[in-house]
Amino acid sequence: MISRQKLFSLFKNPRYLLGAYLLITILVSILQYLKPHMSNGYTPYNNFIIFRNSFYHLIHNGDLYQLWPAEHFDYYKYSPSFPLFMWPFTWIPDLPGLIVWNLLNAIGLFFTVRMLSGIRPDARIFILWFVLIELITSLQNSQSNGLMAALIIGGFAQIERKNLIAGSFLLVLGSYIKIFSVVGFALCLFYPGRWKLMMYTLGWFVLIFLLPLLVIDIEHLRMLYESWFNLLANDHSASTGLSVQGWLQSWFGLHPDKTILALTGMILFLVPFFRVQRWSDSGFRLKALASVLIWVVIFNHKAESPTFIVAIAGVAIWFFSKSNPERSRLDLILLILAFVFASLSATDLFPRSVRINLVVPFVLKAVPCILIWIKIQYEMMFEKPEQLIIHRQNPV
Repeated sequence: MISRQKLFSLFKNPRYLLGAYLLITILVSILQYLKPHMSNGYTPYNNFIIFRNSFYHLIHNGDLYQLWPAEHFDYYKYSPSFPLFMWPFTWIPDLPGLIVWNLLNAIGLFFTVRMLSGIRPDARIFILWFVLIELITSLQNSQSNGLMAALIIGGFAQIERKNLIAGSFLLVLGSYIKIFSVVGFALCLFYPGRWKLMMYTLGWFVLIFLLPLLVIDIEHLRMLYESWFNLLANDHSASTGLSVQGWLQSWFGLHPDKTILALTGMILFLVPFFRVQRWSDSGFRLKALASVLIWVVIFNHKAESPTFIVAIAGVAIWFFSKSNPERSRLDLILLILAFVFASLSATDLFPRSVRINLVVPFVLKAVPCILIWIKIQYEMMFEKPEQLIIHRQNPV
C-alpha cells in the first residue's frame, strides 16, 4: 500500500504529471473516436473534421465560412490563415490525427505552464492538476481551447524571458485562431522593449496574414476576410453564451448592448495598467496574465463549456502564484466555487437534470470566473506593494 507521503511525492513529480497528461489525452481521443456517429450522421469529433477540412476548402478556392453539410455540421470560424497550420493533419488518418491534435492542445498547455517564471515549481504542478478536468472537457470536444490557453501563456512566458520574437509569434498565432486573443497584447506594455516587441508583432501579423497567398490569390483572400467578418457579425447578434452577457440576462433580466458591454469590460481590464509603478512586480504581471485568460472567455458572447479551460487556467495562475500568506479565505472559497461549478458541473458528478435546470440556465459555469476576475481587478487596482507578503519559498 502506498503511503500518503509517497502518494503526495508522486503527485508533485512533473514526470508522472506529464505521463498522466499523455495517457489521459490518448484515452480521451480513442474513446471519442470509438463513439458511434451522432443521429445526424456526423462524427463525435466534428470540430477536428472542421479544422482539418478547412485546408482542402482553402486550396480549392472554397468559401471557408459557408456550411459544408456533406462533411460536418457547424461553421468554421477561424482566420483564413489557420487552415495552413492544419496541413500536416491532412496526411494522417482520423484516429492518429485526432490523437496528435488533442496532444498538441494538452502538451502545449503543460509545457507553457511549466515555463512560467515567478511561480514556484510546486505551484506550477498544482496549476496543471487543477486545470486537468476542464482540459478533458475541451479534449472531449476536440476543441482548440487548450492550444489557445497555451499560446497566451507561452507568449507571456517567452516575453518574460526576453524572447520577444518567439513571444510575439505565439500571441499573434493565437489571435489568428480566435480573434478575442488579441487582448493578450496588453501584456506587452509591461516590458522595456515594448517598441521592439510592437515591431515584431506587426511583422508576424503581416506575415501570417499573407500566408494564404501561397495557395490562393489576393482577391480570394479579400473575399475570405469579408466572409469571415460577416460570419462573426452574425454570430455577435445570435447568442449570449456562458459570459457576462449571459449572466446579466439570466440573473437580472438585463440586455445590454454587446459591443458596449465588451468595451466596458476592456476599460475595466485596462484601468489597473495605469499603475505603472507596479509593472516591475512579477506578481502584478501574473495577475494581469490571469485577468487576460479569464477576460477572453467571460466577455466572449460565444463562450461554451469547452472554452473554459482558458478561464480556469487563469483562475489557477491567479490562486497558485500567491504564497500562503497572500491567500485569503475568500480566495479559497472562490477557487472551490470555480472548481465545482466550472470544472465539475460538466461531468457526471452533476446529474443531468441539475445541469439542464440549474447550471445552464443560470450560467453557473461562468459566475465563479466572473467573480474571480472582479477580485483580480480589485487586487491589481488597490493593493499596495507594502501590503503584499511575498514568501515564494513557502509551500503550497
